Amino acid sequence: MRGVIRKRREFLRLMRTCTLEQGYFTVTDIQKGAGVPRSTAQDWINRLLDEGCVVVRERKMGRIPARYAAISALPSSACRRIFTTTDGDRVEIHHECMSSACAAFCAYHHSRAGGVLQGVERDGTLLREWAHVGRRDVEIGLFPASSVGVAGVEKEGSDIIQHIRCIGGPAYSLTDMMAKAEGVCEVKISREGKIVEGSVRTRALVHLVIGVDDTDSREGGATFALALALLQHLETIRGVLPISHHVVMLNPAIPQKTAGNSCSYIEVAIPPGQYENVRDRALFFVQDESLSPEWGIAMRRGFSVPPELRAFGERARREVISIGEAEATATRWEIDLFGGRGRIGALAALALSGLPHEVLLRPFAPIPPET
Repeated sequence: MRGVIRKRREFLRLMRTCTLEQGYFTVTDIQKGAGVPRSTAQDWINRLLDEGCVVVRERKMGRIPARYAAISALPSSACRRIFTTTDGDRVEIHHECMSSACAAFCAYHHSRAGGVLQGVERDGTLLREWAHVGRRDVEIGLFPASSVGVAGVEKEGSDIIQHIRCIGGPAYSLTDMMAKAEGVCEVKISREGKIVEGSVRTRALVHLVIGVDDTDSREGGATFALALALLQHLETIRGVLPISHHVVMLNPAIPQKTAGNSCSYIEVAIPPGQYENVRDRALFFVQDESLSPEWGIAMRRGFSVPPELRAFGERARREVISIGEAEATATRWEIDLFGGRGRIGALAALALSGLPHEVLLRPFAPIPPET
């Protein structure tokens, strides 16, 4: 089922693009654009004709092929991507929207509704939410009540299922938009009067955090730029979904610094069983693109940071840490560490992951409790 949904989304996107660019599309356009046999392209056109997503603009006449058009070249959903990563019995829900206003709306109402969510954070158009597996009722209604909330999160095999209750505009999003978002396998709907409850099924992906440091030199380069390029590079791997890029300030008094002593970390969601492949690709990329022989890279699965590991990152903002201590810390927490002196900063970036930007960018800012 999830493969069919993904293929439908890909074909419909191609048909919309052709319609937007030239006003129509033919079977040949879809065959070449998708790289599939002509019969497959025709089957998908017929299927979407039946669904009402495509119309016949001009019928076939002799050697002139039939021309079709997607009913709308506009985005069919405000939801771009919805996917989930896990860390033990904790789940992080990632919902990328086309609109920061819509993301802010959901963040506000999800926070007020409570339910199983333990944390809600919005970064531009990306909504990030944390929850333990379980269920807790939420009260949903019209203003001033919350109009949408997450009532439950469960793990079923290799999937995560969110149970969402809503009314009004959010109900339209749940019934007509979420199933079209990248990462969604299935949406099932039930109604209780004006209240709509839906179960949104996504894959349980692995949350991977990668710290990078010392890739620049006094002659040029910047670690943040290489880390951002790494994020874009890993996105080209099938099944890998980018989450975020962050800059972290460490001890500004380190004599070996090339500038202000900042490092970076990125977050990606990867399919189970793909860690070694992603690790090797990331390692090769950083090694090849770094302008400094002292480059360092650290990789850790999961998004929860143990207090002892967090303390290492805090010390790296005010002390000089040795390579030996960094290696021992990495071994204790099963973190893969590669490279030269930059391993210290790369590991510190992992240790400080998940903190707010205003803390990450101020090396003397206190670490908030219970983070």
